[in-house]
Amino acid sequence: MKKKISLILVAGMVAASLAGCGSDGKDNKATTENTEKKSSAASSLFSGELEKNVTIQVLENDTAISKGYFQELIDAFNEKYKDYGITAVDANMNQYLDLANDGPYGYGPDVLYQANDVIMRYAEGKHILPIPVESLDCYSVVSDKAWEAYKVTVDGQEYTCGVPVNVQSPMLYYRTDLLPADWKTNWDKNNNDVPDMVENWSDMYSYSKAVHEADASKYGYMKSIYDVYFSSGFLFSYGAYVFGNNNTDVSDIGFASGEAEKGANVLYQLATAMNEDCIDDTITTNAYSKLADGTYFATVSTPDTYSTFLGELELEYENQGKSKEEAQKMAEENLVMTVLPKLPANGDLEAPSAETIDSKMMGGINGYAISSYTKCPNACLAFVDFATSFEMEKKRNEMLGITPARSDAAVESGGITEEVFKNLESGNIVLMPSVKETSQIWTPGQTFFTDLAKDAFRNEDEKKYKDQASMKKGLEDVSKQIYDAIFTLD
Repeated sequence: MKKKISLILVAGMVAASLAGCGSDGKDNKATTENTEKKSSAASSLFSGELEKNVTIQVLENDTAISKGYFQELIDAFNEKYKDYGITAVDANMNQYLDLANDGPYGYGPDVLYQANDVIMRYAEGKHILPIPVESLDCYSVVSDKAWEAYKVTVDGQEYTCGVPVNVQSPMLYYRTDLLPADWKTNWDKNNNDVPDMVENWSDMYSYSKAVHEADASKYGYMKSIYDVYFSSGFLFSYGAYVFGNNNTDVSDIGFASGEAEKGANVLYQLATAMNEDCIDDTITTNAYSKLADGTYFATVSTPDTYSTFLGELELEYENQGKSKEEAQKMAEENLVMTVLPKLPANGDLEAPSAETIDSKMMGGINGYAISSYTKCPNACLAFVDFATSFEMEKKRNEMLGITPARSDAAVESGGITEEVFKNLESGNIVLMPSVKETSQIWTPGQTFFTDLAKDAFRNEDEKKYKDQASMKKGLEDVSKQIYDAIFTLD
């Protein structure tokens, strides 16, 4: 405990000098009065004395709230700190609250849970605090790559402004009870007891076509192509990237780099086996129910949606007449979440090469940050330490299906959770850049992927991207649009 307090005291001196993470740039819409409020709050940061009889407003993930995890978390924390009179409560705010605009005027949480790109966007305006992470229980067991997502350099000094909780990355979800009866004979070429269609995208493509041809109301793999977060990984797999120099050089935009057009071609081919719902976000919103009722065989989502898929499938089985216990057992047996299939090296699902490559994917690190506007930073730090403990991350994994950022919790969970953690370490999960310019990639990317998906349903003479060369040109245009948005139109 003495070691922890001494580290907090050191961090307090650092934080007081910084008045929040970030450089000395302009705060968005910050007035002199707001700046004075921020400086006042920073002056007493991390003093080592736990504030007593205070209430901490915590902004959590909507899924964690709806599935009951957040309530368990704050109940356990409040019990531990009841002698101090410290109470954590649901901030009861939209999870996409804009702290940069609302915080200076006194509206906002003390602690917030968000993806790294969102949290670090607040760092530049000093809306969140540098955290003495070495004092936290999780410090030594969280991946260096995860910590990297929350680091910022100010005047040559490096600070950490967030604490990793879980690894976000696209995962393949599918139903084992929707596999064909003869899959071990016709869809397991390597005889490893794993269906071919979940091991490589070329077989998923072939299977998807076969499913729809057999029953026009059914589909194999279904996913909204326009979604940049999920689709960009296909580009990364063939050499693309977001920003250069490890996502720090925003003047170097790499959506067309390497052989990214091969990834675009794979996406186009996958879209031809879907319906027009893949053009917009329709599949993203209906995937839970459509996978449950058997309309879709497979889709892609993040680990923290596992509990939602599971709940929908349980409900479907109950509607079919199964008891609650039977439905739960069947759902747990039949719903599989696994890593993404491999890709053909030549980027052609119609005539795939024998050589395959790993699927890379855009990912993120969700974590906690502490608002610069809080009046109880030490209590907030205690909450973050508690919420990122082994016990709570294990509980979060059990209740929500997330992949813990803690290596010990990931290993303890085993199975696919450990595989995701390994993917992060190996670089197959490409983390979203922790810079504000990341916000400029979504619209140009969505425009390109939307047109790519539309091409799957256009007449040949109406197609915008008729070959990989035109796809390459389209991706070059995406990079230029992002560059212009950052440097010309800002």
